[in-house]
Amino acid sequence: MFTHIDSSNKPKMVDISLKKKTNRSAYARAVVILPQSIVKYFINGDIQTKKGPVFNTAIVSGVMGAKMTWKIIPFCHNICLNSCEIKINFINNIKIVIDCIVKSYGKTGVEMEALCGANVAALTIYDMCKALSKKIRIEKVELLEKSGGKTDFYWSA
Repeated sequence: MFTHIDSSNKPKMVDISLKKKTNRSAYARAVVILPQSIVKYFINGDIQTKKGPVFNTAIVSGVMGAKMTWKIIPFCHNICLNSCEIKINFINNIKIVIDCIVKSYGKTGVEMEALCGANVAALTIYDMCKALSKKIRIEKVELLEKSGGKTDFYWSA
């Protein structure tokens, strides 16, 4: 049964008023694939463009995306995040792995915030590099772990 649909099949926000607060965490990942033509812009651990340092900007935007999830996903609750960490790794000069780890002490999970943070960071990389090439791919965005609610989730390949 879907939790965001009432008995009349109308959309609704889940009522969390009676739930107990617990420590919540979620870990999401996004993968961006760059064409070789962008590699020459990778200097001192970041991609340098006219718009500025790509990875550092993506880290800031990813945190902002996680914090503002409730404003863009209609039924997400406004959650006080205790922590949001974005890690970006550039692998084999073409693959960017973005990890977003979010923590909160609250009544509802933070997996949407982690997914949103990873996705916004990936979109920022695309936006900042699109002038260099249109052949950038956001390959996947996925939830790898969540804990602290009714059920924990740990991705296993």
